[in-house]
Amino acid sequence: MKTTFPCHHKQWVRSFIWGALILTVWDRWFRENTKGKRMRLRICVLDGDGVAVPDAMIEIWQADGEGKHNHPDDPQHVEADQEFSGFGRLPTNEHGCCTFETIKPGRVAANDGRNQASHFNISVFARGILKRLATRAYFGGDPALQEDAVMELVPKDRQSTLLLQTSTDQPGESYFEIRLCGENETVFFDV
Repeated sequence: MKTTFPCHHKQWVRSFIWGALILTVWDRWFRENTKGKRMRLRICVLDGDGVAVPDAMIEIWQADGEGKHNHPDDPQHVEADQEFSGFGRLPTNEHGCCTFETIKPGRVAANDGRNQASHFNISVFARGILKRLATRAYFGGDPALQEDAVMELVPKDRQSTLLLQTSTDQPGESYFEIRLCGENETVFFDV
């Protein structure tokens, strides 16, 4: 008996991401009463040649405006803002980009007791990637970067790949470019 497959394996991954995971889009995860500074976060995914990846999926996990994650395992003894979920998921468009409406995350306590700099935890899913890629996006120019325990693990010449840029064409928007490989590859963490 001969088995034939109706599509190429790359199409399977795309179909799975688009059909199973993107059924519910989380692009705006706050309500009117959510505390914190509103912002837009535009993320673009590029391959090793600098070409847009139009079929990636981006997930974001972040703290609320006070630095608390809306998760039962968060060790802080304060309640998270119930008006904010802290999780978002979007597919990239034909330009390899997606835009989240969110709030600026507060500083989160690290295991060593120091506060981490405000950041977004980002996961990238795309064709050819069998396990998610995990990275962070920090606010460039934040003085707290000097004492962030995770940033201290990153070589100085690679830290710029983890910094958000302020959008010049959209007020209130920050831009983060994820380069999957090649020159200026984004730093990814083994988590």
